[in-house]
Amino acid sequence: MHEDKRPLRICLLTYRGNPASGGQGVYVQHLSKALSERGHSVDVLSGPPYPHLDAQVKLHKLPSLDLYNPDHLFHVKKIRDLAKPLNMYEFLSMCSGGFPEPYTFGVRAQRYLQKHQASYDIIHDNQCLAYGIDIIAQSGIPTIATIHHPITVDKYEEIKAAKSLYQKIKIKRWYSFIRMQKKVAGKLSHIITVSECAKKDIAREFAICESKFRVVPNGVNMKYFYPIQNPSRPDNSLIVTNSADTPLKGLRYLLEAVSIVRKKRPLTLTVIGEPKKDSVIRKLVGKLGVGDIVHFTGRISNDDFARHYAAATIACVPSLYEGFGIPALEAMACGVPLISTSGGALPEVVGDAGIVVPPADADALANAINNLLDNPEYRNKLAQAGLERVNSVFNWQRAAREVEGVYREAIDGHRRYS
Repeated sequence: MHEDKRPLRICLLTYRGNPASGGQGVYVQHLSKALSERGHSVDVLSGPPYPHLDAQVKLHKLPSLDLYNPDHLFHVKKIRDLAKPLNMYEFLSMCSGGFPEPYTFGVRAQRYLQKHQASYDIIHDNQCLAYGIDIIAQSGIPTIATIHHPITVDKYEEIKAAKSLYQKIKIKRWYSFIRMQKKVAGKLSHIITVSECAKKDIAREFAICESKFRVVPNGVNMKYFYPIQNPSRPDNSLIVTNSADTPLKGLRYLLEAVSIVRKKRPLTLTVIGEPKKDSVIRKLVGKLGVGDIVHFTGRISNDDFARHYAAATIACVPSLYEGFGIPALEAMACGVPLISTSGGALPEVVGDAGIVVPPADADALANAINNLLDNPEYRNKLAQAGLERVNSVFNWQRAAREVEGVYREAIDGHRRYS
């Protein structure tokens, strides 16, 4: 690490920051808090939905049309907002099937930092990778990015799952922002990612030299994910935290596994999440005849996670690919024995603290479930191993310390070459 130990003035960028929107919001929330606790000044620039931040972290809101807000999905709240050219672009891009948020957030962030960049020592982009971020980087302030996983993998899986040529064209249009992200990522001096697997895959997919990457694993929020000491766990209850309608998350294979296991023994599956009414997952539940044993919770509060995990015998992560795998980490932190696939970085996260099976293999999942349900001693062993692994390897204080090291390296390099 660089000798300079002075507190840094950090600006974290995230085009959408609410933890309920996904892993990016969780990352910004906990990393900003941990960096602040290390004595740094941290500002977060975010588009809606906005993040939940520690009191010591300052939020600068960069409003957008918020077109993906369920309360006014695909609709503009105030027609007069379309008088602004950038807002009109955002609306028209959405209407034509694109996903404009990264690009438009980049423009707004660049405009803000054009006026305020002297207030910061480092800009840290959270997987926006928009042209505006490139302009910021070229303007003379050290700028790095975190890329959690190669978004191209999501694109490939969704195209593979598409039922028609029209659907495939729509998916390609939606993911058209990837072209921009590849160009911008390649120009940055340092990229943080969360696993060795993600590093290799992003480097390949984005055509970036691996030497630009620094691997810093995520932490887990022990305030919400911790073992509740129940007198005893149930004997036949599975749990999965899942974006149910995302093919990459592999829920269909877990549902198929459950339909196999129930022929041998009673069991239930709790899915933390909610598929759309006419989704493939809803139809599959009906087709497999497992509607009586599968329960979708819908969105739950952070305070409810530990209670749900405490009521489960086994946690499952059936993803086809994860750049990191926060649900696996959260299950281990709650002391629940884990079955995971080997998709992406999951083996790095799970280590020897869970059963790992091939992705997209319902029979392998079913065998692992039966194996664990038959072996309570093995379940206890895995649960303890998971807790120990989380406590020793995955915490936000360690992550913040390592991210700070990347900041100082980037700042030092910028000074040498500017």
